Amino acid sequence: MVTSIGSTAVKPAAPHSEGEIVARASDLAVRFAGRAAEHDQDASFPFENFAELSEAGLLSLTVPAALGGAGAGALTVARGLRIFGKADPSTALVLSMHYIQHFVMARSAHWPARLVRKLARESVEGVSLINALRVEPELGSPARGGLPATIARRTGTGWRLTGRKIYSTGAPILNWYVVWAKTDEPDARVGMFLVPAGLPGTRIVETWDHLGLRASGSHDVVFNDVVFPLDYEIDVRKPEEWRTPDVTQATVHGVFVAAIYDGVAHAARDWLIEFLKNRVPANLGVPLATLPRAQEILGGIESRLIANARLIDSFAADFDDGVQLSAAEANVVKLTVTNNAVAAVEDALSLSSNHGLSRANALQRHYRDVLCGRVHTPQDDSTRVALGRSALGL
Repeated sequence: MVTSIGSTAVKPAAPHSEGEIVARASDLAVRFAGRAAEHDQDASFPFENFAELSEAGLLSLTVPAALGGAGAGALTVARGLRIFGKADPSTALVLSMHYIQHFVMARSAHWPARLVRKLARESVEGVSLINALRVEPELGSPARGGLPATIARRTGTGWRLTGRKIYSTGAPILNWYVVWAKTDEPDARVGMFLVPAGLPGTRIVETWDHLGLRASGSHDVVFNDVVFPLDYEIDVRKPEEWRTPDVTQATVHGVFVAAIYDGVAHAARDWLIEFLKNRVPANLGVPLATLPRAQEILGGIESRLIANARLIDSFAADFDDGVQLSAAEANVVKLTVTNNAVAAVEDALSLSSNHGLSRANALQRHYRDVLCGRVHTPQDDSTRVALGRSALGL
């Protein structure tokens, strides 16, 4: 993706049309897919994928065009993540978290403009990624309430951060952490602090040994009296002031995560089609694809994927068009799409029998990966309880 003029490597400009973005993503996806099984088997982090994403100008997809990025909307990004999710969902997940942070910070009144410009420039110029670190061993996800154990202490020279974050997706490659922490003030505030990676007192503990998304590097990050500047406080409020969700954050998170798992289901569907066409049992004498049962189950998979595409694309397009949406709607999109994706892969397994669960075949990897959609925040029970309480006026 990098061209050379003489001895100088020239990085292509950020793509600005959806067609160009999809073309670059599709080209990279072929290479990502070719490496995905090995990274899954070894639980190794795909550093090379992010180097290639940077070279293709796709790390800065959600950086505003005025700051050198592509300035892509939610619909275009979701379509790109579906492509990457089909190829290597671990890479897609790390990428989606990075995209979400840049998407939100560019539209937030809380982020200092100089930090937005700084992080945007780094993302445009090189391999520089950011993610939010929120989940803790005792607290779990803050989406379910409660105060974090991670503490930020204000001193005369800077903040001092101590705590442990788990499930820190992309930990091996992140340059920046957006850390959810509470202050040590008499009336504790809670919120986001921007912390550069690699500061003294920071340690990555390689705890991620998961069934699915094994290459996502979602390890623990430990902070032991880590010092960072006072003006890297981003958005810190009284706990009760966080009860109203950020609609932009909720929308792009729901849509982007949904697109990844929909991509996994597409990968499973493609594997199944080839299996049905090529599998000729001796007692049948013709491919499994000729059986009405196989055709019906595949048709059910197709119907789920068609519904997913409509949900993701229409919701993302409404957001881009400025339609007033709600966090609850975004959560429903995530819930519906991920459950459709899981059901589609389970249907594929029902047709493939032992073949689908063999480690020699990719379907078992797709199944392990797609199951992660159910535990990804917001989880299904939280979404349903919130909807039920709202309907009851509670």
